Amino acid sequence: MALTVLFGTFVFLLIIGTPIAFCLGVASFATVLVLGLPPLVVFQRLNSGVSVFSLMAIPFFIFAGDLMVRGGIAARLVALAGALVGHLRGGLGQVNIAASTMFGGISGSAVADASAVGGLM
Repeated sequence: MALTVLFGTFVFLLIIGTPIAFCLGVASFATVLVLGLPPLVVFQRLNSGVSVFSLMAIPFFIFAGDLMVRGGIAARLVALAGALVGHLRGGLGQVNIAASTMFGGISGSAVADASAVGGLM
């Protein structure tokens, strides 16, 4: 029953053109109402799920990747990777892999790597 309400509300709101963020929120709220959960329990579960330290670090890794893009480090790494493997067959894909490997070694974060190298490629 709850899954029917969740997916039905979500799909209906998508069909009428509501933005996805509002579809998720309204569908979740409707499901909570149908299940009859106390609002305090819902907010406690939301807070405990979001307050994980590893999730709080993700915006800082994205910020680090943006700093490296603006500072020119990412462009220089892509140029170096292009000089090393760009002449081979499938060069752009290999340049992407080589630049991601080097960038991941410097930053230690796949999120920063994806935000920096993905923006340049």
